[in-house]
Amino acid sequence: MMTAEYVITRHFAAPPEAVWASWTEPERFARWFGPASLATPVGRITLDTRPGGVWRTTLVGEEGFEVTLDGTYRVVEAPSRLVFTTGDPDAPGDGPASVATVELTGAGGGTAMRFHQYGVNTDDEHAAQARAGWLEFFDRLATQFDA
Repeated sequence: MMTAEYVITRHFAAPPEAVWASWTEPERFARWFGPASLATPVGRITLDTRPGGVWRTTLVGEEGFEVTLDGTYRVVEAPSRLVFTTGDPDAPGDGPASVATVELTGAGGGTAMRFHQYGVNTDDEHAAQARAGWLEFFDRLATQFDA
């Protein structure tokens, strides 16, 4: 079983509470989660933000393309720390799974975000693709706070 991990740090021009809301409120989550080429319909998002709660979202593209991503929240400490899984890292079977940690701290009139993802059943190529995807998502998240 291969593992891979990486860290992404970003600064957002908004207080931690606003960035937290973008991670935990379906209406805000829908605006940035996923690649720009796909839609994230708010009606197809579940964010049960409590330890043991499930998150699930379906990304929708052209010609009926759909992909559903989901996992479980492990730690929910508003507005500073969110830990969630993708898939089931404790029993991943043959599929990739991971644990992601989002840490938000007030900094410079905005928010510093540290995103750490640790994947199991993955390899460097898959991790690089996942990291590239998150970088695009976080670029889209940053635009939510532009004046």
